[in-house]
Amino acid sequence: MPDQIADPDPDLRGDCARCFGLCCVALPFARSADFALDKPAGKPCPNLQGDHRCGIHAGLRTKGFTGCTVYDCFGAGQKVSQVTFGGQDWRTGPKDQARRMFEVFPVVRQLHELLWYLTEALGLPAARPVHPELRQALEKTERLTRQTPEELAALDVGAHRQEVNVLLLRTSELARAGAGGNGRGRGKGRGRDRRGADLIGARLRGADLRGASLRGAYLIAADLTGADLRDADLIGADLRDADLTDADLTGAFFLTQPQVNAARGSAGTRLPVSVCRPVHWTAGDRRAL
Repeated sequence: MPDQIADPDPDLRGDCARCFGLCCVALPFARSADFALDKPAGKPCPNLQGDHRCGIHAGLRTKGFTGCTVYDCFGAGQKVSQVTFGGQDWRTGPKDQARRMFEVFPVVRQLHELLWYLTEALGLPAARPVHPELRQALEKTERLTRQTPEELAALDVGAHRQEVNVLLLRTSELARAGAGGNGRGRGKGRGRDRRGADLIGARLRGADLRGASLRGAYLIAADLTGADLRDADLIGADLRDADLTDADLTGAFFLTQPQVNAARGSAGTRLPVSVCRPVHWTAGDRRAL
């Protein structure tokens, strides 16, 4: 496997300039450590300005909106705004259309997340045996994102996710096999299958997790300082407040920007090129020390 995963399609990254602030309206959030206030679905965040920009974007973390800084729509916002609804602003369009826009946005967001995974899977040479099936799944998923608002609202996106997940599991097995990660290891370290494991607050400093399956693992506040996570499957892993200082994640796959944004890291943390180093991973951010 290559040291770095290829950078996915830029259309699978959120482009706020082409979106009508959908994540700031369609999605609900509750007062917590991640959000400073309660907001129901369909109601604009009080920080959303008339031009669909955030009025406190530069200070979200200090003003109690950390949850906003770890969110990404995978490009669904601009797809719904510019394609599904043809550039019609929810502020000026009919109320029924606005409600439907807010309804389909989470559906398209899930589909775009699948597009991210499928695109990345097709960049893995070890997964070549399933590339034809992956391409078919990618094409089908892209077609689904371009359905009418009514079709998207009625879509059983959960069933489609299950279909795609079968391919992603096979991709993971093939990709990790070269790193000793066949999922059958019983001992500590390389290749161990830790799918869905409760590793909250775990002390994994310097751990050899190369080729491990950490799908859906709970790594909240885990100490992964200096850990070797090369070629690991991190799909759905909860990395909130996990310490990735000096950890090596080159070649790790199915790692998304929201996961990285939710973790802590340092200049010494090695990341795949498919994700960017978060701005808050600086010496000036106490949470990153």
